[in-house]
Amino acid sequence: MAMTAHLHFSGRCREAFEQYARLVGGEARFFAYGDTPMASDVPAEWSAKIAHATLTFDGGELAGSDVRPEHYHRPQGFSVLVDVAGVEEARRIFAALADGGSVAMPLQETFWSPAFGVLTDRFGVPWEINAKAAT
Repeated sequence: MAMTAHLHFSGRCREAFEQYARLVGGEARFFAYGDTPMASDVPAEWSAKIAHATLTFDGGELAGSDVRPEHYHRPQGFSVLVDVAGVEEARRIFAALADGGSVAMPLQETFWSPAFGVLTDRFGVPWEINAKAAT
């Protein structure tokens, strides 16, 4: 069994997933509405928007899509949790995701992690960045 987060965007899925792929060194794949059997059911200005995206990276996967404005709701009640192997990597990812976003908890040492922080990126996706404690 596998479990994958599926993120909804209000028209910026490609931009977000391209940034995430650069950030984690993954590969993003996109299927635009215009290239699907649903092509005739969407307005022309929506045909380049993303019906389904996947980002595969280091054994993980993230999925996403653009949803029509009338169906979009800003994410709440969850965060995408990223566990990284060190403080420097946590700092790099946190800073990149925080650029243009908002920080709820700056990256800091906690009782479980040498570096943990909470933010919402410029696409409206909530994140928790966690550096694994040395064992």
